[in-house]
Amino acid sequence: MMAFHQAMQKTLLLGHRLHLPARPAAPHPPAQLLPLIESLASAHRRFDAIAIHYGHRYRSGFWAIYLLSAFAVLFAVLPLALGWDSSQHPLHPYAGIWAVGELAVIVVVIAIYWFGVRRDWQGQWLRARTTAELTWYLPLLAPLLDFEHPQTEANWYLRVLDPGQHLRGADEVAALCREHEALARSLVASAWHESAFDHAYARWTIDILEGQRHYHLCMAIRQHALLHRVHGLNSWLFGLTALGALTHLALHTLWLSLMTTFFPALGASLHGALAQSEAYRLGATSERLVVDLQGAIDRIEAAIGRDGAGTGADRATLKASIEAAIALILEEHQDWHMLVRPHQLPLA
Repeated sequence: MMAFHQAMQKTLLLGHRLHLPARPAAPHPPAQLLPLIESLASAHRRFDAIAIHYGHRYRSGFWAIYLLSAFAVLFAVLPLALGWDSSQHPLHPYAGIWAVGELAVIVVVIAIYWFGVRRDWQGQWLRARTTAELTWYLPLLAPLLDFEHPQTEANWYLRVLDPGQHLRGADEVAALCREHEALARSLVASAWHESAFDHAYARWTIDILEGQRHYHLCMAIRQHALLHRVHGLNSWLFGLTALGALTHLALHTLWLSLMTTFFPALGASLHGALAQSEAYRLGATSERLVVDLQGAIDRIEAAIGRDGAGTGADRATLKASIEAAIALILEEHQDWHMLVRPHQLPLA
């Protein structure tokens, strides 16, 4: 079922043809890591479902608040434009309907705000998305770990790299790492002794990076298209507002007052929703990541060889290039987290 914010964006993009690239093939993990992937799959699905649920609620919430605010303005001025405020109008006894409608819209806005803040839709979304992302990449990270020496740190990410302070609090990830330590140790120990594992592991990583690259390329295309469409609509809305204001100097009609009141309110609402969604910065960041991810793919291919499997020094280079690719993905996630976090629901 499509969420409200998705439906709004799809409506805004009606008639705009998005030239999206073909989806890459699904990643094929090495057979040696399948038991670990399958064991972690249920935890990833659980956190991913929570992230999707609260992400839809949060983003739909601020889109609804902005747009409903514009319609509250519309309901406030409609009785004047329709002439229902005049005691001579036959529908004057029903003029209060618009006031009731305006009050209902305001109540809905307050309810969205209250539930969104009280139940922390944004915080729940960010925490679950972080945990889902970290859980998803645990099997990719496992072959880079040193299981031969005792470790005091349970979180695998903190053994290999420092993915950022806000990820240190991912207790669920640390618990999953502790739970799967023995399984990962046994699988990785035997995997690296098989000559075909190097190439399979590298190709799997490349497939995952290709999927991320495709996602960010589509994200950049959609966000730029949305920006262009909303800016175009706002230009028309504010242009019509200016025309209505100029016409009002010569022609006094309440319908022109409606135009000069509702159109700028609607334009401001669309602009506010777009600004809170950080469409421009998300699009620009995704464009940069498309290039960075391609660079990471090229380095892994160079380390493994396009047709063969690396050994010895090549294996060390392969591990370093995959570690750098994981660090790039986590850095992108941290940047996204820091970008979205300040845009809490009260801003709407």
